[in-house]
Amino acid sequence: MPSRKPFPDRPAPRPEARKTPCSVSARCGGCQLLHLPYQEQLAHKQQMITRLLGQLCPVEPIIGMQDPVHYRGKVHVVLSQDRNGHVFSGVYAAGTHHVVPVKSCLLHDPRADAIIATIVEMIPRHKLRIYNENTHRGYLRHIQIRTANVTGQVMVTLVATGREFPGGRAFVGELIRRHPEITTVTLNINSRETSMVLGKTDVALYGPGFMEDELCGKRFRISPQSFYQVNLRQTEVLYRTAIDLAALTGQETLLDAYCGTGTIGLCAADRVKQLIGVELNADAVRDAKENARLNGVTNARFFCDDAGRFMVKMAQEHQPLDVLIMDPPRSGSDEKFLSSALTLQPKRIVYVSCGPDTLARDAAILVKGGYRAVRAIPVDMFPCTEHCEAVMLFTR
Repeated sequence: MPSRKPFPDRPAPRPEARKTPCSVSARCGGCQLLHLPYQEQLAHKQQMITRLLGQLCPVEPIIGMQDPVHYRGKVHVVLSQDRNGHVFSGVYAAGTHHVVPVKSCLLHDPRADAIIATIVEMIPRHKLRIYNENTHRGYLRHIQIRTANVTGQVMVTLVATGREFPGGRAFVGELIRRHPEITTVTLNINSRETSMVLGKTDVALYGPGFMEDELCGKRFRISPQSFYQVNLRQTEVLYRTAIDLAALTGQETLLDAYCGTGTIGLCAADRVKQLIGVELNADAVRDAKENARLNGVTNARFFCDDAGRFMVKMAQEHQPLDVLIMDPPRSGSDEKFLSSALTLQPKRIVYVSCGPDTLARDAAILVKGGYRAVRAIPVDMFPCTEHCEAVMLFTR
């Protein structure tokens, strides 16, 4: 069985490469490979993916980015204060809840960093209190910004402890005047004493409360809590790779498991007879249904359910399934889902993974259950970090 640890041998920086273009990289810990030239990052990831998956099937050359910086279309920062009460934004140091001040990041969309800087500067003048994780007092906790790659839309989400926003209208009005590129501002209420960033409730303060973007020729609606790929420039590469591996002819029933807002399935909808999507996040399912309507897709149905439980019901009802595309979270799939997949026996399974170690684990189960691993293609969605996506094709 391959190692569960995806990148066990991180290359040490060469003496001439120890300095990085980021002043806080050592404290932040988010860019583990920033000390390496990009081609060496790709070579390292290629080696690690091959170590994990190469014993199951051929691993093809990794697909990298032409410009591997400023690619994050989703930016999250923590709000904090120093000993003198000065407000700043930053990120948690790796493995801690110590906030490292960050004014700009090589990975962030620069539009997001500029908006965050404005919000931080406005907070003291508007007398908004910053949430303290130790005393559990204060109001504003986090800022999340999503930027669209094609439409240019920008969604700002302010995470706070309550719905009542003191001076909220004036605050949002000034923010929009200073950043007219913002198309919507939402307030997310998270009053729990938790490390989770977002709460369950969103309130639109300005605009529609969601943004829209285009991907593979389709238009998608994205709510604050809906899953949408972080690296939008590379997402089309990832999705086209997965859809090409599915070898669709127009006659198939396709199940898009862990479908989020329906992006992969809807991008493939023109090539199948019937599309079924399943996702646990109710907001994402609502967006998926709206996305189907936006794009005139009439052969798609989306269900709000646990993917494993949904697959079990499909197996019990002997529903036909030709192709399964699955894009589970980093923790991978679970036993009941994989067991049901083996029962339903789709002709092809395309596994899109952001955790190659759990992909290796799940792939071994599928192979043991009668599938053949045919191809694995790494796609670098997260330059400068240890993380790497991989797409793997299985045939019955």
